[in-house]
Amino acid sequence: MKWYEEIKNTDGQGVVVSSRVRLARNLARYNFPSHCSEGDARGVIQEIAKVVEESQDLTGKLLRMEEVRQLDKVVMMEKHLISPLFINSHLPGALYVTEDEDLSIMVNEEDHLRIQSMMAGDHLQKALEKADALDSILEEHLMYAFNSQLGYLTSCPTNVGTGMRASYMVHVPALESTGQFQYILEAIGKFGLTVRGIYGESSDALGSMFQISNQVTLGISEQEILDNLSAVTRQIVKQELVVREQLLKEKYSELEDAVFRSYGLMRYARVLTAKEAMTLLSDLKLGIELGVLKTKQAMTMNIYTLMMSIQPASLQKMESRSMSVQERDMARAEYIRKNLPEIIGG
Repeated sequence: MKWYEEIKNTDGQGVVVSSRVRLARNLARYNFPSHCSEGDARGVIQEIAKVVEESQDLTGKLLRMEEVRQLDKVVMMEKHLISPLFINSHLPGALYVTEDEDLSIMVNEEDHLRIQSMMAGDHLQKALEKADALDSILEEHLMYAFNSQLGYLTSCPTNVGTGMRASYMVHVPALESTGQFQYILEAIGKFGLTVRGIYGESSDALGSMFQISNQVTLGISEQEILDNLSAVTRQIVKQELVVREQLLKEKYSELEDAVFRSYGLMRYARVLTAKEAMTLLSDLKLGIELGVLKTKQAMTMNIYTLMMSIQPASLQKMESRSMSVQERDMARAEYIRKNLPEIIGG
């Protein structure tokens, strides 16, 4: 089972969708990727391949990106396995990934290694433990670029130190719809954190999904980063739940109409853009979590998995063909109709 398939539609409050920890590492004997030759980049890949081949603890597979189709690369990006930057890199790259996709390593992205651990729900500490365990295995075989005073050396100065970027994916439709999330965006930088869209830097916040992550790693321990991020995120979750309760008590009719209207559109629409579908699925997620919508039976997949499945490249991979924008919009609507749950009173 993939890590994202473990997300429950009604798991607690449902605000924290996933937890991610990423570690940036570089090999001491090579220039950073921004100044790396093609030969050196291949050397980095070869060193990683040797570790993967010889270590019994590494059960995943190593994919050479030169051998991966462009469409499959975009699918990987839609599933948060690789970054948009990695897709268009001029250097030879590779991706190490486990079967359930909870652990991965981008080789030759902004840094030589981007170790990533992802988990469903609020499990940031466990994600760190898994990332650290993978990092320790690699460090037994590789010589990292490390400075006793600064810590791990990275391409971007903001990653120097622990080299760690921790993040939560949160679903905050109540705060966003009431305009209150804007105040959080304006204040969160004071806590050394930043907010991005669902696919990271410069991406849109589709379906009221946001990534909250640390900005600085120098002079702060991994645990301090996690504690700070967790504390701030808990406050955001608390505010989201308060506003949800206010909507239930004070604007139930409007809330009920909005979620049933979104359900109706998904049930009968023949054409849906990705942005529109994400908004409608966000309403469905909120409606189910608040008990406004009650399903007759459990959904065959969780809503977050459905959100990822309707992205442009993922749709084309499922259909095994290249599709125009209009064809994708039609296929998206059909896919949602097939996977939409029956509701009580619908």
